[in-house]
Amino acid sequence: MRGQSLTAGVRQERMNSAATKRVVLLGAVAGGVTAGYFKFLRTLHMTWGATQEEVAATLPGDELMPKPKVVSTRAVEIDAPASAVWPWLVQMGPGRGGAYTYDWLERRLGVEMQNTDEIHPEFQHMAVGDEFPMPGGFAFRVEIFDPEKTLAFRSTDDRWVWSFELVPDGTQTRLISRNRIDTTGYKAKQWLGYSVMEPGSWVMERKMLLTIKELAEDLAHATPASTPEDDAPQTASA
Repeated sequence: MRGQSLTAGVRQERMNSAATKRVVLLGAVAGGVTAGYFKFLRTLHMTWGATQEEVAATLPGDELMPKPKVVSTRAVEIDAPASAVWPWLVQMGPGRGGAYTYDWLERRLGVEMQNTDEIHPEFQHMAVGDEFPMPGGFAFRVEIFDPEKTLAFRSTDDRWVWSFELVPDGTQTRLISRNRIDTTGYKAKQWLGYSVMEPGSWVMERKMLLTIKELAEDLAHATPASTPEDDAPQTASA
């Protein structure tokens, strides 16, 4: 019996040792991935599509959070005037036009988003002070509403400012998206969630910007539908 007890004890000790080694290995891998992300990929993700001048520029909405802990500036060039871009921005949001990203993934995460590829007149009305509820128990409040120029939101928990700037570039428009986030007081669990959210936000926002680009360009370059008068034969005037 004593021999069996010793054998069981040795087996348990070996199992505990193996479990500890697995935890240490997983921790090392996670640490290596995190270090690699911050060293090689983070700048690319946080400034995707933006020029150095756009990243360094002070944009409307920055004053809403003067000292953020995290800033991202992402941009896309759109072959369309600002008037063709603005309607898509104004109707963004849950229960509105969606987020122009992977709505199937949003739904898997518990966010009820349904993207649209049409402009909805009922969602084109917005004013400073309007609030739009978001998943997570907060809302986005409109802080700046400057048609065809600037649209800026601030979360009601004062931890997130999200602004869009439309900059004319010849016959094109630069759409700049800037996020300013305050992570002050984050606990370990919140940091763990954020470490997953940050690269994920690049994937989702990149898709959003590219979709808005496509929608705006289609709108700007659409051929007006012909009318019966247009199709009628033209007679020569005397």
